[in-house]
Amino acid sequence: MASLDDLKKRISSVKSTQKITKAMKMVAAAKLRRAQESAERGRPYSEKMNNIILNLSSGVSDKENAPKLLSGTGDDKVHLCVVLTADRGLCGGFNSNIIKKAKSYFQKISDSGKTLKIITVGSKGYDQLKRLYQDKIIENISFKESKNANYFDADKVGKIIIEKFENNEFDVCTIFYNQFKKMQPETQVKWLTNLLLNIIEVVKQQLLKN
Repeated sequence: MASLDDLKKRISSVKSTQKITKAMKMVAAAKLRRAQESAERGRPYSEKMNNIILNLSSGVSDKENAPKLLSGTGDDKVHLCVVLTADRGLCGGFNSNIIKKAKSYFQKISDSGKTLKIITVGSKGYDQLKRLYQDKIIENISFKESKNANYFDADKVGKIIIEKFENNEFDVCTIFYNQFKKMQPETQVKWLTNLLLNIIEVVKQQLLKN
């Protein structure tokens, strides 16, 4: 049977652990708030950029002389799917929901007899898709070393997509990503939101150059 001193030490140890856990929760809550604010602040810009590009594309009258990124190829035979997931797990359905949606779309493309090509951004997406679609994956991009997504990370992805389009390697590009709606694992939400915004910025600048 434990002595009175042993019990006091155990009680003291538990209280110390509780204090540490409480401090960790406070730090995590602060990070989560910052990530949520970052995602919500970036959304209006993303939506506005998307609307501008759609308006420019719909306003093209002379497709033969218009920039290719605006006029498109006119076909939908080859589909490029860009799947954005995290490089880490332990975030509930964050990755699995994207993969589930992507697989459903892949099946529709295959059933319609069209060509499917896949670019995975994030190791979790690649790990889950390579079992069934290894021969369809043409690029696997990971940013495990990046703590926060930046313009240069997005520039790499954007340039790969643009280069393949200009080389007539696909007709239609579809991007699969999570949209922030409520509190989810903050690090990955922030990372993917920033990455997507930067990819859109890369494409926008390319359009303006043309």
